[in-house]
Amino acid sequence: MQGTAALSNAACFCSHTAGRGLIKGRDCRSIERIRQPNGFSLGHTSGPARSQRAKTYLEMAKKAKQNNNSAATSTIALNKKARHDFFIEERIEAGLSLQGWEVKSLRDGRAQLKESYVLIRAGEAWLLGCHISPLTSASTHVSPDPTRTRKLLLHRRELDRLIGAVERRGYTLIPTALYWKRGKAKLEIGLARGKKQHDKRAADKDRDWERQKARILKHG
Repeated sequence: MQGTAALSNAACFCSHTAGRGLIKGRDCRSIERIRQPNGFSLGHTSGPARSQRAKTYLEMAKKAKQNNNSAATSTIALNKKARHDFFIEERIEAGLSLQGWEVKSLRDGRAQLKESYVLIRAGEAWLLGCHISPLTSASTHVSPDPTRTRKLLLHRRELDRLIGAVERRGYTLIPTALYWKRGKAKLEIGLARGKKQHDKRAADKDRDWERQKARILKHG
């Protein structure tokens, strides 16, 4: 509600002040215009005061938009080990079939993907080894299993493609990220090939060099 109000007020201020040269036209265009009720007035403020109020609403609108974007997609857990052990050639998004206590735990960020993997069985995709720690207050009426096997929700066409990649082309399915998207928990699956030992050493050297280069650039 606050984000919508900020956008609304900012749009209205733009429409009243752009013609007076107090705000540049491109700033007004960056805010979604929302119609205001008739009779809206900026009050009996002078030019500088009017300009300051308009700029304040602009900042509020931009901040509200950023908050809305971050709320739409936010990370729950990452599998950092996956990039070290595998070449990720493609990424696929899947939904998850979750129980109520699991959803509450995910909202509290209580999940780990470090030892997890995806298995194709009976024509369906399943997430194994993902650890979701139950909240004491949210799991009093059930016996939660933190590492239970969880079904992944994919379209049949996507499932058939993954089955072909795993069974005929030798790929491995690795969970890389768990996140919220429009209020629903999503899992990013990496279509991957395992790295050999010399590949891992080369990747470690590249990563160390990037860190060293960043330090050199930072300190001049």
